[in-house]
Amino acid sequence: MDAIYAGWLSILPPIVAIGLALVTKEVISSLTVGILIGAFTYSFTIGTGVMGAVTATFSTMGSVLGGNINIVIFLSLLGALVVLVTMSGGAQAYGVWASTKIKSPVMAQLATGLLGIIIFIDDYFNCLTVGAVMKPITDKYQISRAKLAYFIDSTAAPVCIIAPISSWAAAVGSNLATSRAFDSEMLAFISTIPFNLYALLTITMVIVVATLHIGYGPMKKFEAMAREGNLDAVDSKAAVDLETSNEGKVRDLVIPILGLILFSILAMLFTGGFFDAGGDFSMDFVGAIGNCDSSLSLVFGGFGALILAFIMFIPRKLISYTDFFAGITEGVKNMVPANIILTLAWTISSVCRDMLSTGQFVGDQVQASNFPIAFLPVVIFIVAAFLSFSTGTAWGTFGILIPIVIVILEGGVDVDSSLMTVTLAATLGGSVFGDHCSPISDTTILSSTGASCPHMDHVTSQIPYALTVAVCCVIGYFVSALTHQNLIAILISAFGSLAIALFVLNKFYPNHENKAHAQKMAAKS
Repeated sequence: MDAIYAGWLSILPPIVAIGLALVTKEVISSLTVGILIGAFTYSFTIGTGVMGAVTATFSTMGSVLGGNINIVIFLSLLGALVVLVTMSGGAQAYGVWASTKIKSPVMAQLATGLLGIIIFIDDYFNCLTVGAVMKPITDKYQISRAKLAYFIDSTAAPVCIIAPISSWAAAVGSNLATSRAFDSEMLAFISTIPFNLYALLTITMVIVVATLHIGYGPMKKFEAMAREGNLDAVDSKAAVDLETSNEGKVRDLVIPILGLILFSILAMLFTGGFFDAGGDFSMDFVGAIGNCDSSLSLVFGGFGALILAFIMFIPRKLISYTDFFAGITEGVKNMVPANIILTLAWTISSVCRDMLSTGQFVGDQVQASNFPIAFLPVVIFIVAAFLSFSTGTAWGTFGILIPIVIVILEGGVDVDSSLMTVTLAATLGGSVFGDHCSPISDTTILSSTGASCPHMDHVTSQIPYALTVAVCCVIGYFVSALTHQNLIAILISAFGSLAIALFVLNKFYPNHENKAHAQKMAAKS
């Protein structure tokens, strides 16, 4: 179907969906209403009526589901792996072992953040793996699932967007190919890293929140509930209904997870052309990662991890043959809610992009506005944040805005490479910020799924933290315009703003209860 130019109506579907989700705290119905509004707008504009809208809705849904089917398969495989590891007793054994190494809530939170940073290859993989590994530890120290979801989400896309070897780097590089300001796509991506304030400040925020017990907004309420024993979890009971072994070892958790990582990386190299038919290296490691089919690679990795689990668990009789496949079934069932929400999120994004030309409309507004070019990073950060929040996709947002930025800044003969770098960094950072906050973002959905946290509880508790960082980013990019893109001035203003903001917030919203609780839990350990 051919897209129409719907003007301001093009932003109505995501605004309605997000508004309903925030008010009702129910995501599936909110996304459905947003999709239908977009489909009806499109259908009545082109004159196909009610049935045209219904047809457009389900044909779009089928198309996006088909295009993203490998992600659905990967999530199902990972859900199965989590259940099997739990049934083997590996998760329980890991919890007992970790309790001897991690002695306080601070260590548990820092370990969660560190694991998220280490798993930088792909944000989907990050979200679910970190949650599966760290839930037993954070539960022991009565850390709310909302806070665990925040740590997961804040070390997923914000880490991937500054990791040169990641699926995100490949996506960004492909959009930078037309720029004359850089010698290579990888060099262009690397040059944006020091100026990507949202990613750098978000990772810093994770460390500060974990260490100093800073809590405000809805997160404070969830932390208070956790201290009373209510972790705000939505764990499935499926694994409990199946027999769990008491003979499991730490390796029964660690080896399948490491296998998942190793198989996924090898699969990325394979699908990226690292090995040719003759067994020789056809391209370098970075090039292969950048050229890979990440979703298919994750499927290969998940399948390999299940085979490894079968080899480890069945001969040792930790799980019977019948229960092993029953566990796979239950694990797939556990992922059905996440798969439904993801499908709806992909659909509303496609409605905005492919039916209503939302991105083109926003881009036109940017190009038509009259403002000093030095302040482009500030404006583009805000525009990227709005567009990403509305559509739930960082990739789609920077895919739309990067070409616009390049056209604006390369309009003349001379290219201001420093302004280009800062503006591209602002585009990436704003895209991640909107994606980070949006209730219809796939990574937000997967973070709440990985933490077994009610989705809207994760969204509402995370937004104040993300907004704090975003305001500091705006200050940093404003200083960029005043100092001609001076990196030192930008970083000092942004990090200084964050330090002042956290100091003030800690004064107005002291978290003495969390500090006392952390000391009490540490003493028990």
